[in-house]
Amino acid sequence: MTAHQKMDKADTRNRLDDMVQGLVGKPMDRPDGPLKVSGRATYAHEWDVPDMAYGVLVRATIAKGRVSDVASSEIVGKNGVRAVITDDRLLRRPAQGTADAAPPQGARQVDYFGQPIALVVADSFEQARHGANVLKIRYAADGNAAFDPEAEDTDRERPEDDQLDQGDLDRAMQDAAFTVDQVYRTPGHNSAAMEPHCAIASWDGDKLTLRGSYQMLNFNINELADALQIVPEHIRMLSPYVGGGFGSKLGISPEAVSAALAAKEIGQPVCVALSRPQVFETTMRRSETRQHVRLSCDEQGVLTGIGHECLVSNLPGEDFYEPVTQATHFLYGGKHRKLGIEVARINRTCGGSVRAPGEAVGMQVMENALDELAEAAGIDPVELRKRNVPDRHPEQDIPYSSRRFVEALDEGAKRFGWDKRNRTPGSLREGDWLVGHGMAGAARVNILSEAKARVTLLADGHAVVETDMTDIGTGTYAILTQIAGDMLGLPADRVETRLGDSDLPRGPGSGGSWGASSAGSAVFLACEEIRRAIAKMLGTDEAKLRLAEGNAGTGDTARPITAILDGQDLSAIGHIEPGQTLEEMQQATYGSYFAEVAVNAVTGETRVRRMLGVFGAGRILNQKTATSQCYGGMIWGIGSALTEELVFDDRDGHIVNNDLAEYHIPVNLDVPQIDVVLLEERDEWASPLQSKGIGELGICGAAAAVTNAIYNATGIRVRDYPATLDKLLAGLPDA
Repeated sequence: MTAHQKMDKADTRNRLDDMVQGLVGKPMDRPDGPLKVSGRATYAHEWDVPDMAYGVLVRATIAKGRVSDVASSEIVGKNGVRAVITDDRLLRRPAQGTADAAPPQGARQVDYFGQPIALVVADSFEQARHGANVLKIRYAADGNAAFDPEAEDTDRERPEDDQLDQGDLDRAMQDAAFTVDQVYRTPGHNSAAMEPHCAIASWDGDKLTLRGSYQMLNFNINELADALQIVPEHIRMLSPYVGGGFGSKLGISPEAVSAALAAKEIGQPVCVALSRPQVFETTMRRSETRQHVRLSCDEQGVLTGIGHECLVSNLPGEDFYEPVTQATHFLYGGKHRKLGIEVARINRTCGGSVRAPGEAVGMQVMENALDELAEAAGIDPVELRKRNVPDRHPEQDIPYSSRRFVEALDEGAKRFGWDKRNRTPGSLREGDWLVGHGMAGAARVNILSEAKARVTLLADGHAVVETDMTDIGTGTYAILTQIAGDMLGLPADRVETRLGDSDLPRGPGSGGSWGASSAGSAVFLACEEIRRAIAKMLGTDEAKLRLAEGNAGTGDTARPITAILDGQDLSAIGHIEPGQTLEEMQQATYGSYFAEVAVNAVTGETRVRRMLGVFGAGRILNQKTATSQCYGGMIWGIGSALTEELVFDDRDGHIVNNDLAEYHIPVNLDVPQIDVVLLEERDEWASPLQSKGIGELGICGAAAAVTNAIYNATGIRVRDYPATLDKLLAGLPDA
């Protein structure tokens, strides 16, 4: 049985509201939780594969040029070294998310410092690491490498699809009652997932099994096949547990292809795990940005113009660029608009998707600029935002789907005590600490992605959910279990969810905040088809069917589902596809942040004391996992505001702080009590579940609430992130 739905119109049925098992929406614990905390969940490096050899990547020590010689013969056969892989098919760059094909490659071309050149394979990891350290590589260096995206002689491109010039922004700025005209900068970021990248490859004839840590098997299998020049049907990828990804594992990375090539060459399984510096250098970075923001408004604070022109960077030949203006297009009104993105082609590590690409850095800057405009106009920052919520998309003139932005602003202000805040920058002091309050809006585009899932209701009254969808810590195992349990009337412990196997029906992959709604909709549709089959057995309509606690019936009569099945399994595949609703409605999630900070008047140290986030993201499928995602996003926002920054050496473009000792992510003492409020909402245009993505929403604008609070505490505007103490010291008031 197959059930298919294309989202060409709103789904107003509210089916999940009719289910009586009562799982969806509840804060159900993760079924995989006990496995993870007890060490029984198998992560990529933990597979027990017999007779395994080990590979370590050798990386370029120049920024641009060509490899002229690899002295393989000097180390092969010595100290346990089995082979040196220099195959032209080796990945020199990671694949972009949803690329569905191998990335652009140059067989011996070097484009950045740290680029993979070869793989040393040995009997032990230590022997492979030693071989990689002593392997001699000769280069023909090119002295024309570009490292500075803002340098005048750096090549730049202007993607046609990301340029908008509507009305006359220059005139709007001239005629405005109040304006903002500022340049802001954000640094590059790294995903810094807890689990480093790893792949274990083994061949059985011409069939490859790859065990790894990847987010999107539906795309990854095609990327790997393309890179190896084999058919996808000859590959099985296993990724049941992923220790974080945040975009870095959207596409395959060099470890996957190198492990597969090495295993084929030596005739036994090969494991390639990246060290933390290799993760920083050979996977995706978020591009640094330079953002020129211009805002104009009238006496009442109503926006008349928005300018958001951004410079980002990537390697030559890469199609991806940070979509900085993504939310600017739809969040606020303003008749006169000029938005654009320019891409500098430089020899730094590959730029790609890092959690909430676009809004994560674009929103934090736009929300800083809105705060500056509110200050100039003498209008409360919350009120200014509310006055500029448009009725229709200001550029496309299409309506919005569900949008609880104003409610998030009002609820956040009420819960935070915004009306009692300090209104005069630098005037609230507690000893050596200057105290301030700030807020910002949140928005993230919503996407539905094609997905398939198989659900089988077994004759013994248990159900099995199967899809190649992954769980990267976001709660997929729990959410799909809840949906199937509700639809089939089964307790959670009678539903088994199987994920992360490319032999299963193709899911949407974990990324873009589309995973839960897309995979969940496929499970929903499959269960709906099974419900129809049960209803037919009972001689009734599916809408009248009542399933609960393993019983089925209508009205007050019910029988055990096992008796109805009478030894028969029921299986169905659900298939969801995006449709016209994505084109006809502006779909997004919304929220607000409120933060209190204390800045030391002597040292410039900033401490976030408390933080509140209020979010509307359609139907919440699991309150606990959704709240956890918002916690994570807001913590990342604190890091973006105060500490996180990729530092590159201007001489050769290498990353200076390529480990967790020097790339400063927030730790326990950096993070205060965080409160998250999830607004009740349904979005009938988004999916049959009426849910929307929430994974990335929590970071989109969070950093701005912190830096706006720093301004309120000190009177200092930080427009060059992160707000480290050196950027505050000179402007601090005297004791």
